[in-house]
Amino acid sequence: MALSSSQTRYLRSLAHDLSPVVLLGNKGATDAVVKELNGALDIHELVKVKLSGGDKDERKAQIDFLVDGTRSEKIHQIGHIVVLFRRNADEPKIALPR
Repeated sequence: MALSSSQTRYLRSLAHDLSPVVLLGNKGATDAVVKELNGALDIHELVKVKLSGGDKDERKAQIDFLVDGTRSEKIHQIGHIVVLFRRNADEPKIALPR
């Protein structure tokens, strides 16, 4: 699902006040983290994730692994924080603008 620029801006504004739900440790992005993140996306749809340390390439690899593993979309990234969104097909909680 491709989001429009207005939908992305709206989701970024909603994510501003969120606290990170998933924190990556020293091992980085693993299958267990993807499983936990799937559960969080099912419940919240919009989730903030705090990445483990490392350079830009390592963080990008972690984000790509999480996005591919959860079939979500990256909304925004600043430093070690990334915001992911996945629409709950059964019970959508966030009403997106057109």
